[in-house]
Amino acid sequence: MIEVKNLCKEYHVVKKEEGIKGALKGLVKRESHKIAAVSNINFNIKEGEIVGFIGPNGAGKSTTIKMMSGILTPTSGEVFIDGKDITKHRKEVVRNIGVVFGQRTQLNWDLRLGETFELLRHIYQVDKEQYLKTLDTMDEILGVKELLDKPVRQMSLGQRVKGDLVAAMIHSPKVLFLDEPTIGLDVSSKYALRKFIKEINERRGTTIILTTHDLGDIQELCDRIIIINNGSIMEDGNLSGIVDRIAPYKTLIIQYFDEKIPEVEGAELIETDGNVAKYRFMKSETTAAKLIEELSAKKPIQDIAVEETGIEEIIRIAYS
Repeated sequence: MIEVKNLCKEYHVVKKEEGIKGALKGLVKRESHKIAAVSNINFNIKEGEIVGFIGPNGAGKSTTIKMMSGILTPTSGEVFIDGKDITKHRKEVVRNIGVVFGQRTQLNWDLRLGETFELLRHIYQVDKEQYLKTLDTMDEILGVKELLDKPVRQMSLGQRVKGDLVAAMIHSPKVLFLDEPTIGLDVSSKYALRKFIKEINERRGTTIILTTHDLGDIQELCDRIIIINNGSIMEDGNLSGIVDRIAPYKTLIIQYFDEKIPEVEGAELIETDGNVAKYRFMKSETTAAKLIEELSAKKPIQDIAVEETGIEEIIRIAYS
């Protein structure tokens, strides 16, 4: 559904010197240098996939999304959506994509929500019957019909996000870009957003690209993640596969009845706190059950826990 080839985006930044003298000098001769926001990235996304596109601030996520959705023109490289080059066939391609930016709304501030939807229906030339079917589907997922008569300016942030999601789906796009849609949302609004993503993907087979800093979104929604940093792709693959590669270990936490802590072959004793010990072991070399059996043979055990490496730690390692 999406093919990105050697995509690059560079910006020219003018160097300014301080003071009046520097300003006058800048009028005569400007010095500039190039900054690469995105550097030669390549990836493919299949129809119906939900892909998490993540990275630290300034990594190039939003720039890439804007090039993929036709908002920005690449310095070089190509983006194909459903087999068409978005640069050469922009009008045709954008009819099949929807975009939601968490920090910007496409809703008209001076209209009621229903009027905004009607305006978008006419812009995309969606017939009335299809529009009403789409609205019914969106109402089942988000409960949006109760907001149709409400002016956008009077809506809460969570309500506006719901409105933006419906607005992005009015023309039934094949591809949906969600650029940090959970910014500022409370728990119930995040739940509604995640429900929307799952159901739209299941019901319509919509291909979804999600950028987010909320790792809960990634764990709950995305089987595949693409990690970008400094404009380059660092990781691309199945979430569990990336976790196994970056952190191929688990931590076994044992609470004993006293503070005499034994060691065991096949695991590293990484921390002790009174009668509690933490052992790190490689998942490919041994199992927690085997270690527990060997340790319990050495002395009585009071309590046990097995800890996977958290996704926060995985992402932190991948960013570094």
